[in-house]
Amino acid sequence: MKILLTTLNAKYVHSNLALRYLYETGRRAGLSAEELTMAEFTINNESGYVYGEILRGQYDLVCFSCYIWNIRQTCDLAADLKKAQPGLTILLGGPEVSYEAEDFLTANPHVDGVLRGEGEAAFDQLCRWLLAGRSIKGCLSELPSLVWRDGVLLRDNGPGEAWEMAALPFPYLSVPPAEDKVVYYEASRGCPYRCSYCLSSLEKTIRPLPLARTQSELSWFLQRRVRQVKFIDRTFNYDRERAKKIWQFLIDNDNGITNFHFEICAELLDDSCLEVIAAARPGLFQFEIGIQSCNPKTLRAADRSGDTDRTLTRIRQLVNLKNSHIHVDLIAGLPYEDYESFGRSFEQVYGLGADNLQLGFLKLLKGTRIQQRREEFGYICRDYAPYQVIASRWLTALEMERLSMIETVLELYHNKGGFSRTLEFLIDEAFGGRAFSFYEALASFFYDSGFQHRSHKKEDLYRILLLFGASLRPDSPDVWIERVRHPLMEDLAETMNFDAVKKFYKKGWELQWMK
Repeated sequence: MKILLTTLNAKYVHSNLALRYLYETGRRAGLSAEELTMAEFTINNESGYVYGEILRGQYDLVCFSCYIWNIRQTCDLAADLKKAQPGLTILLGGPEVSYEAEDFLTANPHVDGVLRGEGEAAFDQLCRWLLAGRSIKGCLSELPSLVWRDGVLLRDNGPGEAWEMAALPFPYLSVPPAEDKVVYYEASRGCPYRCSYCLSSLEKTIRPLPLARTQSELSWFLQRRVRQVKFIDRTFNYDRERAKKIWQFLIDNDNGITNFHFEICAELLDDSCLEVIAAARPGLFQFEIGIQSCNPKTLRAADRSGDTDRTLTRIRQLVNLKNSHIHVDLIAGLPYEDYESFGRSFEQVYGLGADNLQLGFLKLLKGTRIQQRREEFGYICRDYAPYQVIASRWLTALEMERLSMIETVLELYHNKGGFSRTLEFLIDEAFGGRAFSFYEALASFFYDSGFQHRSHKKEDLYRILLLFGASLRPDSPDVWIERVRHPLMEDLAETMNFDAVKKFYKKGWELQWMK
């Protein structure tokens, strides 16, 4: 008997925490390293390479972890493996297949079953049955949480029980994290909020890992001096006192190297939280905060409760501490958010001064309440993962594309860093402080000039920004260029070494490949 746990990650630096839980669960149940294997690939790997690596293993059971970013390649891969090895049993799990499982199996006859929801308890049972001598096929009829193929029929074994967090194994016990990958970790499952576009809203309770165990496992990472630990808890600070204890523990045991990433709700921060965070070493923490919209009607329609003014105030206070990287999110396409309303939300959030502003686009994920209300909201979305919204009652397809263009230049110039002085100068001097208007104009210039057709080195992005600045004053471009050059050269000096700046200056301001 040979079992493979595998997935296609979005990037090489990513790793799959779900596979690690299942692997440790199987090893704890009694499977040997020869009987149970874990292998991670990426969506950028050539399909024939992944297929060959799996086929040569001659496994009896292959379990894929499925998400919106890998489901299409996973289905193609599973189909090829089934053709090459008809006796192979293929099971899929993960958020992308946990909902509408019967429809999925009908459309994918090469898949033998779908394991819905959290898989550790069911996988533990499967491993123990197999070790007791039962066949894989014989286990399918009784395995909790499984929807499976019985000849031409599809059968649903019903929901299974999810383990308490304390029952889960430490996911890095047998296979330590790779030095060149992000280390994912969770101290709780579930979320207190019911945002209609999020799968986490379907979980009814929050289950925390015992605090003492959490601190012990964080010590394990600190002792090994891993580069970054990224908590995947949906709302890390749902319990304010617990969050403060963990932050204080990390401050007290800081190794000077490891960075910890948290997704938090800013509204739940109070002065005592900020006081704890203020004592952290610069770079010890980074925070991701989903604002999504500043339109009260939009937030109510998306089932996001809360005080937007308090949220913005707390984020601004967090930014002003200047010791943590702050990432904030907006979502385009939510109900009642038209183009003008989104622009107002953008202005408010951009003005917070966060290090990173992610402009995301609404996706109608399977199982979410907003997906079930798509006709009511007039949503048109792509039929394939990630099911991104194309248009709605409030945004036309062209307006959505316009926001996509803005997202491109926002990512290049604001989020990648190195342009802060120049951006501030142009927004203030040429656009009267209106950041959204600036990015609208920059996006139009960037795309009208054809710059989207190729990738750009950092120094060329500076030249593009200068050309854009000159285009704003066609009556006196030379005078305007001289004004823009000063903040731009300060940005250059900060982000590029001295020789690179001299080379940039020597080459002139025009893009060499445009000549």
